[in-house]
Amino acid sequence: MTGYEALRKATGWINLSERGKIRVTGEDRARLLHAMSTNDVQNLAPGSGVYAFFLNEKGRILADACIYNLGESLLLDTEPETAGKLRDHLDKYIIADDVDLSDETEQWAAIGLEGPGSLLAAIELGISAPDSKYGVREWGDGFAAHAASTGEEGIRVFLPVAEEAGFLQKLAAAGIPQATSEEGRTVRIENGLPRYGEEISERYLVQETQVMRAVHLNKGCYLGQEIVERVRSRGQVHRLLALVRFQTKTPPTPGTKLAVNGEPAGEVASAVFSPELGEAMGLAYVTVQALEEKPEMTITGTEPAIAAYFC
Repeated sequence: MTGYEALRKATGWINLSERGKIRVTGEDRARLLHAMSTNDVQNLAPGSGVYAFFLNEKGRILADACIYNLGESLLLDTEPETAGKLRDHLDKYIIADDVDLSDETEQWAAIGLEGPGSLLAAIELGISAPDSKYGVREWGDGFAAHAASTGEEGIRVFLPVAEEAGFLQKLAAAGIPQATSEEGRTVRIENGLPRYGEEISERYLVQETQVMRAVHLNKGCYLGQEIVERVRSRGQVHRLLALVRFQTKTPPTPGTKLAVNGEPAGEVASAVFSPELGEAMGLAYVTVQALEEKPEMTITGTEPAIAAYFC
């Protein structure tokens, strides 16, 4: 079984050790992250976690992270490209707060068990899977989080770097195949799951991404909230991220324009060849009207015209 097949039908493992890991300690740690992120951190119980965006004052998305409450500290689990930027962003707002930020990226290995059978596979490996999404439980000298990078289900295991090789031997003995980063990306896009650094960036507002699990709409004030609330109350959003399939085996490049009857309808953010579909598919920012009406689109500039459809 290939890594791609394992992620789609069973369980595969992905090396996620390059993801940024920022430990936040001090009495004001929850208050600071609550004021700086889009989700409810202040009321996050030990063993629980949330997914959140971090915005600038204009409501643009600077970074995202899974935030885990480990009891005496909070851990930010973020994309490799944003770890330094996020740490510097938070540090800028620490004035008289009792908060310390520590980059522990190099200290922890992170292995993702992902796919529809991942929770059962984790239990068979002796890992007690957290019940709630983004929840955490101690495991050995590290912990396991209920989080996935390619789809709905996954367990992310954090363990000291020195213990990584031994854990990978256990995965091999259990017959769990490794999925490459490209296989993981393919399954992620097939599942319509956007990633910061590819489909999500500082170019976009929260509502445009349609990733509203990152937002607690009834929490207190936070940086960028005024823009989020203004968009929510007035409905002032003109483009939305959506899953699209293309009538070609060649994935269009990011930035490729989409049209309906010659009129602009969207822009491709990412695309892959889907072995499951036998053609290309991807995520694209499309006009609200196009998403509501779901007409057949075409890739601008192709002759004969290559069709694009909403999934």
